[in-house]
Amino acid sequence: MGMRSSHKIDAGFSMSSMTDLVFLLLIFFVIVSTLVSPYALPVDLPKSANQTKEKPKVAVRIDTEENFSVNNQLIERGQLESVLQQEMSKLPPDQAIVLHVDQSVATGVTVEVLDVAKRNKWRIILATKPK
Repeated sequence: MGMRSSHKIDAGFSMSSMTDLVFLLLIFFVIVSTLVSPYALPVDLPKSANQTKEKPKVAVRIDTEENFSVNNQLIERGQLESVLQQEMSKLPPDQAIVLHVDQSVATGVTVEVLDVAKRNKWRIILATKPK
């Protein structure tokens, strides 16, 4: 008499829990990557309700001691225009400069940078912190 077992062994593997884990990791890394600033010099930015989604290609920072840096490289104040010309020549003409200015810096210093951008016909965006 041929008796068959009613218990069959399933050789398959359920991937549903693995895909859930992968999606959760993907969401985590997407959120974390948006929080990381590519240029992490400490600057106390002014607050504003307007925000831009543009990724900075060229970032100019002016800190509390009026030290200038372009893409995280400290430069002299007089070198700003020549360094920006070199950086902007590597990019398409529609790219903008993102200006990070500490709120304690005098307005005249900020206007100097804006003047350099206007002379060279570059777009410039003033970075702010959300309210």
